[in-house]
Amino acid sequence: MTGQQILIVDDEARMLRVLEIMLQKMGHDISCASNGMEALQSLQETPADLVVSDLRMPGMDGIELLNQLRAQGNNVPFIIMTAHGTIQSAVESMKLGACDYILRPFDMEALELSINRILATGRILRQNDFLRRELEKGWEGFIGDSPLMHKVYEQIRLVAPNKTTALITGETGTGKELVARAIHRASPRRDKLFVPINCAAIPADMLESELFGYEKGAFTGAHKERIGKFELAHGGTIFLDELAEMPVALQAKLLRVLQENVIERLGSNRSIPIDIRIIAATNRDPQAAIAENRLREDLYYRVNVFSLELPPLRDRKEDIPALIHHFIAEFSKGGSSIPKITEDALSNLQQYAWPGNVRELRNVIERAIVLSGGKQLDMTHFPLGAHATKEKTPLQDILSFDGMSLNCAIETLETKMIAAALHNTEGNKTRAARLLDISERSLWYKLKKYHLE
Repeated sequence: MTGQQILIVDDEARMLRVLEIMLQKMGHDISCASNGMEALQSLQETPADLVVSDLRMPGMDGIELLNQLRAQGNNVPFIIMTAHGTIQSAVESMKLGACDYILRPFDMEALELSINRILATGRILRQNDFLRRELEKGWEGFIGDSPLMHKVYEQIRLVAPNKTTALITGETGTGKELVARAIHRASPRRDKLFVPINCAAIPADMLESELFGYEKGAFTGAHKERIGKFELAHGGTIFLDELAEMPVALQAKLLRVLQENVIERLGSNRSIPIDIRIIAATNRDPQAAIAENRLREDLYYRVNVFSLELPPLRDRKEDIPALIHHFIAEFSKGGSSIPKITEDALSNLQQYAWPGNVRELRNVIERAIVLSGGKQLDMTHFPLGAHATKEKTPLQDILSFDGMSLNCAIETLETKMIAAALHNTEGNKTRAARLLDISERSLWYKLKKYHLE
């Protein structure tokens, strides 16, 4: 467990010093207060993970301090110590939410066990809160029995039991996060957190604080300390999607994490040891990204200890029917029956090139379910069907324009896809963002950028 911030409150200077030394030896950061008012002020300046307070103190005693904190909405774990314990004070403190009530003189080992238990419980609560948010997102299991997918399954089986850093490559929509989650679930770290972060979806000036966390006052708006994703993933796995989109300067800090297994929060010079497994992914060619100075060469060799390349959907067309039936069943939940799809539509969809891979297929099926009203799906519900036999993608259409730069081609493609998504969702931006698999904030940004508002 990494060190935690603990506030000790006691009007007896000798006891304050004894507890400070003891808890520092346990590896924690300590702040001290000699009474309840000082404690409240200290917590305003430096939030704590635990408060250890004496019961009887002049001015504001331990019970009143606990009562004030709860009235402020501060649920920091709280231990009360006293040499003058009564049943009434014990009951009162527990009603207010104290985690433990310890009588003096106490055994130092017993206090240490109590502190470790309470801090571990707090960590579990934070993890459970994170897990609940992750579970709400939902995600599919693997669908596919093709030889290419069996090769992927075998690679997952080989790399999962180790702490080996892995790099997953493949086109957008091939399921890189799904593979990363599978590696985590099959590893000894399965009972700890899997923490995904998309390096392309977070503004460059915010990404560092998301990863490393920050101390109060580290920058304008940092009103209290925040744990970063690296600390949150302690003992588990962190998945860095779109690694090549991470600012090069931040890549240097990531390299240090990989080499030394320590981090420093923004605004702090304290090194925090962490035990994490890093899985990275990119949809770019890593060598091309290095040549374009998007990816540090030393970082690439450090994360590419074990590489997995995911096949595009067009190379495993035998898996398409199973994927289609899976998505039809998924998006028909709540309906009276699962709609069927005509053989003609199924054949045409199987022949389409799917430039957006499984993600595009999933979105197309969701749109078709909406258009069909839950009835049988046919070619009229699949706008891409007309191009299926030609295997000509929107991207290929754009690249056929002579003299068009890469940036211009990307902007043209994005404009067409956004317009199509808005048309198919009747202007509903929340659903359009979901179909495009981007955040609603990103969609609003692109609407303004391309003057589509």
